[in-house]
Amino acid sequence: MVSLLFFIGANNAIAQSIKIGEQTWATKNLEVSSFRNGDAIPEAKTTTEWAAAAEQRKPAWCYYNNDPANGKKYGKLYNWFAVNDPRGLAPKGWHVPSDAEWVTLTGNLGGENAAGTQMKSSSGWKDNANGTNESGFEGLPGGSRSLKGVFADIGAVGYWWSSSKAGPYSAWSRSLSSGSGAVGRAGNGFMKGAYSVRCLGD
Repeated sequence: MVSLLFFIGANNAIAQSIKIGEQTWATKNLEVSSFRNGDAIPEAKTTTEWAAAAEQRKPAWCYYNNDPANGKKYGKLYNWFAVNDPRGLAPKGWHVPSDAEWVTLTGNLGGENAAGTQMKSSSGWKDNANGTNESGFEGLPGGSRSLKGVFADIGAVGYWWSSSKAGPYSAWSRSLSSGSGAVGRAGNGFMKGAYSVRCLGD
């Protein structure tokens, strides 16, 4: 059974959420510009600003192509230093899911090979590669930003961070792609790059 919920996040942003199994997931990507304690998260627009944040291992966010219109649809892109900051990226009552919690989600939807089509939104994907959104997850192809500040894949791929490290410079992530009905699980998400964030209820 699917149940729709609502929460009020940081910056008074209202987002819809849905229960999948025993988990409660936000149905939109995070778009906050401050940590839970109110401290601002720096926006890094230029490649110089982005590279500086990466080299200093400091939190940063951006809009895809630095266009706020993309933020309204896809949310913000964050580096992993924002995800891992002890001040808390997610609003109160929510957190960035661990790798194990993502595994639970895809398990509830029949496994990684079956879950992707159910998690992809029913519109908005290139080449008409839309999903069914049967899960209510509303996964959109928000793209990414590399450590060098290059934007890529909007409309074709959505990437989401987990809170789990995979190595000294990488973290586990998930992806949905226009070329696949599966959920990608990778441990090579370079912390200095930027992905979307989807919150999970505590």
